Amino acid sequence: MSNEWKVICSVDDIPVLGSRVVQRAGETNVAIFRNSENKVFALLDKCPHKGGPLSQGIVFGERVACPLHNWNIELQSGCAVAPDEGCTQKFSVRVENGQVSLDMAELNAPSAMAKGLAAA
Repeated sequence: MSNEWKVICSVDDIPVLGSRVVQRAGETNVAIFRNSENKVFALLDKCPHKGGPLSQGIVFGERVACPLHNWNIELQSGCAVAPDEGCTQKFSVRVENGQVSLDMAELNAPSAMAKGLAAA
């Protein structure tokens, strides 16, 4: 995680129990989720199972259900709920004064490098 943050949107721009997609040139997009408690999470918009777009899934509690095969992914960690296995990359999120920001280093990192940052 770096000390540079990029403001993406306001919390109100993310639908409750929904998501907003952040486009990344040449890379898989990032999905920013908002749950019913107004907690905000960010994951790579790719299910670890078959690559389904998590941004199109159903948010419940602190999980999202993949729209392809209904895998449940923890929004906090990006990992599938047992008995399913696998994780998608999570991104650091900062919410200040109603503004949602993502870590610039994570957001701009190539996929292979981003995986290393997620494991750190």
